[in-house]
Parts: sequence; structure tokens; C-alpha cells
Amino acid sequence: MYPASLQELIEQFRRLPGVGEKTAERYALMIAEQPSEDAQRFADALIQVKQKLHHCPVCGNLTDEDTCSICRTESRDKGQIFVVQSAKDVSAMERTGEYNGVYHVLNGLISSSKGILPEDLNLEDLIQRARGAREVIIATSTTMDGETTAMYLDRLLKKECPEVLVTRIAHGLPSGGMLDYADEITLSHALQDRRKM
Repeated sequence: MYPASLQELIEQFRRLPGVGEKTAERYALMIAEQPSEDAQRFADALIQVKQKLHHCPVCGNLTDEDTCSICRTESRDKGQIFVVQSAKDVSAMERTGEYNGVYHVLNGLISSSKGILPEDLNLEDLIQRARGAREVIIATSTTMDGETTAMYLDRLLKKECPEVLVTRIAHGLPSGGMLDYADEITLSHALQDRRKM
């Protein structure tokens, strides 16, 4: 049995997604064995995130400024809006270096099982922004909630902004993926989203 302070730290790490008992124990012991300055920097970083980080009032991305760096960049194509579930999706897309438009972060997906309704998402701002755009690219996941959200957005945008092109990113086999390892939904999307060679 560990001392109460170490046990509390283990419990706090266990609250993180994907962190089990052994991993939480390893993290807590690592912190306990670090020099005090390193542990203090870690604690300060946690506090700074909670005090400074907020959602960008324009796109919903995470920022510690008035607006996020993408919204502030004048060279971004404001006529193309890439709609994603969370800030980590923005980060993933930015790493490709292939997209120069702007983003809109929903901060969730419609989910009847979790009680998340359309009004719980960042949709009103999306409609306002879409009115000045030429294309809205829906990039939610291929899960049931992601597909439900994509269909809802498609109908909503076509009703509210009929002049805007609404597209969906292609889904299918990952690069290097093998057919016999893919599930039926992935194969179905790969077939539907095929293109001419």
C-alpha cells in the first residue's frame, strides 16, 4: 500500500482516458522520483492549461489567445471550412500540410446514447460562417455518432445555406491496409469513395 498522497496521484492519473492501474502507478512513481523543479513545472503546466486555454470564439478550436492562430492567419482560405469533432482533429489535419482553409470544431458529436443533441454542439456559429463560404467539408468519424452528425450537418447546411457546396471527406482503407483486416464498414466506404486511376 502506498502513502495517501501517492495513492491520490495514482487515482488522478487513472481518471485519464486509456490509463489503467499499472500505467497510473508508473506515472505517479515517476513524478515522485523526479526532482522537485520538474514536478513543479509539470504542476504549473496543468494549472496554466486550466487558466489560459479556452475555445476560439470564431471556430471553436483550443487557444490561449483571443482567437486561435489559424483564424488570425490572413492567408488562410476563409471560403473553405473543414468541420471536425475536436481540436485534436485540427492538429492531425494541420500536420499533413495539405489544407489551407479554416476549421470549425464541433466539440462533440450527436449521440442519443450519451444524451448529446444538436443544440449541444457548436452549430449556430457554423451556419453563420458557412453563409460566407463556398465549401464546407464535413470530416466527422465513421462511427455511428460521426455518421449521424454528418447527415444532420448535410441537411442543416443545405437548408440554411443552399448555395454552399457541402462535401464529406473520403473514408476507406488506410495506406498500407489489407482487405482481409478491414471491417465491412471500412470496405463499404472504400468502395463508395473509389476514384478513377
